[in-house]
Amino acid sequence: MPAKIRLASESDAAQILDIYAPVVRETAISFEWEPPSVDQIRDRMRRVLEMLPWLVCDVDGRIAGYAYASPFKTRAGYRWSCELTVYVHPEFHRCGVGRALYAALLPCLTAQGYQVAVAVITIPNPASVGLHESIGMRRVGTYHAIGHKFGQWLDDGVWQMELGPRRESPEPPVPFHDLVGTQVWQKALDKGTRLLRV
Repeated sequence: MPAKIRLASESDAAQILDIYAPVVRETAISFEWEPPSVDQIRDRMRRVLEMLPWLVCDVDGRIAGYAYASPFKTRAGYRWSCELTVYVHPEFHRCGVGRALYAALLPCLTAQGYQVAVAVITIPNPASVGLHESIGMRRVGTYHAIGHKFGQWLDDGVWQMELGPRRESPEPPVPFHDLVGTQVWQKALDKGTRLLRV
């Protein structure tokens, strides 16, 4: 089976954790101190998938990376903004996986009616900064010494991008499930898949 971008399922949770757990244990990229369990990953996936897409890069049944959007904040006035997250297995770095995942994710968010995407990146992280700036995000601020891990205080940089023309009276975003199976959905997945170099 060739590499492809597809919708995540709960059966992917163990492989997603295999990617995420070393990030938690070995780096300050995530401010979690202990990796979650597989069940906790499944719970997170369920919460995201109620409204927003969670995508994986599937290479012959192996998860090479994943990306999802989550609500930026819970208050109603923020409902048109979302926060992006992407992680790629180290064996698939520099294969276009992160860019492919975002190339599929962003059109879906736009079609749902989201207006703004935000990414929060622990600094320094030149690879993540490069990826997010390559998709059109721009740095809009810094949270100074916002987190503490491995005996040091760390900054978070904040990146932002517009997903579509700003509407004065926007309708609430539609659940991504309304897109699944549509031409917009398939076109987005195909766009991401074409960028893969694995």
